[in-house]
Amino acid sequence: MAVKKAKSQTRRIKKGAARPKQRRTASSKQGVKKMKVSSLKSYKEKATTIQSINPYTEEVMQEFTLMTRAELDEQIERSRAAFKRWRDIEVSERTVFIKKLADQLRTEKRRYAELITREMGKPIKESLAEIEKCAVLADYYAENAERFLKPEEIKTEAKKSYVVFQPLGLVLAIMPWNFPFWQALRFGIPAIAAGNVVILKHASNVPQTALAIEDAFLKAGFPRDILKTVLVNYTEALRLIDEDKVDAVSLTGSNKAGEEVGEHAGKKIKKLVLELGGSDAFIVLDDADIEKAGRVAANARMINTGQSCIAAKRFIVMESVAEEFKKYFSARLKELKIGDPMDETTDIGPVAKREILDSLNDQLQDAVSKGAECVQMPQQPQKGLFFPPCAVYNPTPDMKIVREEVFGPIAPVITVKDEKEAIRVANDTEYCLGAAVWSRDTDRAERVADRLEAGAVAINDMVKSDPRLPFGGCKKSGVGRELSYFGLREFVNVKSVVVRE
Repeated sequence: MAVKKAKSQTRRIKKGAARPKQRRTASSKQGVKKMKVSSLKSYKEKATTIQSINPYTEEVMQEFTLMTRAELDEQIERSRAAFKRWRDIEVSERTVFIKKLADQLRTEKRRYAELITREMGKPIKESLAEIEKCAVLADYYAENAERFLKPEEIKTEAKKSYVVFQPLGLVLAIMPWNFPFWQALRFGIPAIAAGNVVILKHASNVPQTALAIEDAFLKAGFPRDILKTVLVNYTEALRLIDEDKVDAVSLTGSNKAGEEVGEHAGKKIKKLVLELGGSDAFIVLDDADIEKAGRVAANARMINTGQSCIAAKRFIVMESVAEEFKKYFSARLKELKIGDPMDETTDIGPVAKREILDSLNDQLQDAVSKGAECVQMPQQPQKGLFFPPCAVYNPTPDMKIVREEVFGPIAPVITVKDEKEAIRVANDTEYCLGAAVWSRDTDRAERVADRLEAGAVAINDMVKSDPRLPFGGCKKSGVGRELSYFGLREFVNVKSVVVRE
């Protein structure tokens, strides 16, 4: 699709144009959406129930009663008792349970995947892939945890010196909805392999999935309370930190949540790992395979309907190949099927929540009002929280789609003159989670990668997490690492032992 020619398959959004018509969710019908933000937050904190709402049908599937404070405190005591038993089990025995968890995930892969799709709208083929990836993760730690945790001898003038890795205790996991199984297990499996126990406070819109995670551990034969899902509000989760009821915290979520949890954990000197927002740069140099780069770029942006921290979010293209890139990028966007997430052929489902849809509309209208050229694919579905994929050309640094994390299918394409400018623009963000560099000259690409501020760089590919490699960012993208042996050792006491003559 030539950028300058609007065709029937796309629609241009003009300055001052009305926003796409929005539908009412189940919660808005109950009056929640009409509240001001401050009132809404107060309402959520005082609520005694949470709802599981299908973002495609917008129907309430199930309602859950939150735990009382007394019930939560009783659970903490049970988890504390479980830790005292679990920490004394040999690592080789713990890994037997982890291997059984991999088997359990594969056995009920379809059921778990359908839960994910119904609760947060991810296309079913991506949900199935998520469960399989969790099984691979479990296989990896079942095979390697004992080696990673083996005491390390260090030569000194003493008779014997060595380092041991011992569990910290109860780890509170505050997890997001966008990869509800993967992100909980990405943290949870290595933490448990190290001898910790986990209190899982999952996102309030995926309670069925959160309970299914606990159930998977029990079906795999884990002792009760090694991983426990607690249905509580955010305030109660913070109280667990404030009252020293947990020993460490792992959070994957927004920067605001990271700042709040970091403040509470810091006051109590708690070990903390934060995996926060991203605004990943996807750099296309003038010697890249432009067709492949353009098509992979579209896939990298639209994975999980754009609701991924490591999705490519800013496309930085050298001007000599910009038009060619736009052609292939737009062509791939038009191929993606929008619709029922339970349909195996669907590529893009609804966004997970009404707030995300509102935020995307606000960010896009901001770009339009400041002069960007926006080309949006048609919105085909007649129901659900859909936001049609949108390419934004000629964005400026002051636009929200460049300054903020965009958690949905909006793709700003930034044109630069040379490699030096590409690096400068890529690093001009408060986030530094991942980045991609495209060039046929891999030595050149590696030189660029070395100058990028990012926790991970993919060359001639899209950024992906891998159990064998550490995952995390710097700046405001987070603190600490997950996965690999780096992640396994985040929640341990690294103890030195020195034996004299």
